[in-house]
Amino acid sequence: MKDDLKYLSGFGCEFASEDERCPGSLPVGQNSPQKCPYGLYAEQLSGTAFTAPRLENKRSWLYRIRPSVTHEPFALLEDARGSLTCNWDEIPPNPNQMRWKPFDVPTRQDPEVDFIDGLHAICGAGDPRVRSGIAIHVYLCNASMHDKAFQNSDGDFLIVPQLGALQITTEFGKLRVEPNEIFVIQQGMRFSINVFGPSRGYILEVFDNHFQLPNLGPIGANGLANPRDFLTPVAWYEDREIQFKIVSKYQGRLFSCRQEHSPFDVVAWHGNYVPYKYDLDRFMVINSVSFDHCDPSIFTVLTCPSLKPGTAIADFVIFPPRWSVQEHTFRPPYYHRNCMSEFMGLIKGRYEAKEEGFQAGGASLHSMMTPHGPDARCFEAASNSKLAPERIADGTQAFMFESSLSLAVTNWAEKICHKLDEDYYKCWKGLVKHFDPNWKPADEQ
Repeated sequence: MKDDLKYLSGFGCEFASEDERCPGSLPVGQNSPQKCPYGLYAEQLSGTAFTAPRLENKRSWLYRIRPSVTHEPFALLEDARGSLTCNWDEIPPNPNQMRWKPFDVPTRQDPEVDFIDGLHAICGAGDPRVRSGIAIHVYLCNASMHDKAFQNSDGDFLIVPQLGALQITTEFGKLRVEPNEIFVIQQGMRFSINVFGPSRGYILEVFDNHFQLPNLGPIGANGLANPRDFLTPVAWYEDREIQFKIVSKYQGRLFSCRQEHSPFDVVAWHGNYVPYKYDLDRFMVINSVSFDHCDPSIFTVLTCPSLKPGTAIADFVIFPPRWSVQEHTFRPPYYHRNCMSEFMGLIKGRYEAKEEGFQAGGASLHSMMTPHGPDARCFEAASNSKLAPERIADGTQAFMFESSLSLAVTNWAEKICHKLDEDYYKCWKGLVKHFDPNWKPADEQ
């Protein structure tokens, strides 16, 4: 089935949609009539405080067959794996450069693991109870969610599929999300994910604020991710009376409840608090270097700002296929120590600065002030290559979750998953001393 989509057109704008099977189900001229068309219930979903400034205020009205309050009490779900956590003190801190080989995905022959059961926390900081911080996860699954929905009461998910397409049903409608696309499902929105075989991907979760487009500053009105390329679903409902399981992530723990009907019974909706997806191929790259090197912030797709101007709780940054034009400079990324934490993943291809060890479906973490940069092989090749316009990263899509927070790694990521590359540090061992105290420019020799 082809998904019905509509352009998001811009963040902060107002959108509306109704299922074509029920024309006129969306009230016109008033938000909450005494009696909604078709006998529907009106329900508001708020993503910000009621009194947030108009440009920042997020809310949507849902016109649904039954209100979402009609469910049995929530009960704690025991997590036997212990891999979904926001306890950042379970193991001692580790400041070393860290790299993971591709995370194992359950196959078709393995027991069924759906999206919820396949969530594993890698690292994070902060506390969802005080609405401050982030968490980074991977999902590793091989089965669809059957008569089950998930809602994140702690924050927003930015989902980056790496292996396998996701068919996502939300209260707002349906979306199909392929690798090299991203999907943002915001706090409190219920959704269910169908997969078509072994599936793997990355998730950036923010507890505070929401993702938005970065300011462009001197770039001007055009460039990077354009608002028109973000898509949100068209209203779609199902009226099924069935035992349905709702799983809620609340204060870092999972809870479940039962209800007698599908939660995807929204016939019409309007507002500016919606799920959306974006095709990374639509990103407009800007990069021409006369000297030194541009900072990776020029590749920012979405940002979740902190209260400190110019500093993000989290940025989502990509390194897409592009022309690289430069002179009088070293083309690959510079060696770096940073007051930010940098988590990188690879959707496909070979990352230019570490072509051998950094693999699709794996990850790396360079913590605050931990030095990092191109491996020895990349440095030698780039130092001796001709500086000319060059196509780089064709067939490749690497990304970075960057945060101003100091991230702690979970026990699952460091010890249980058995994917941590203990030899990562060796990729810099070949960087030899080139220093010559008698060096002179060529025209003085």
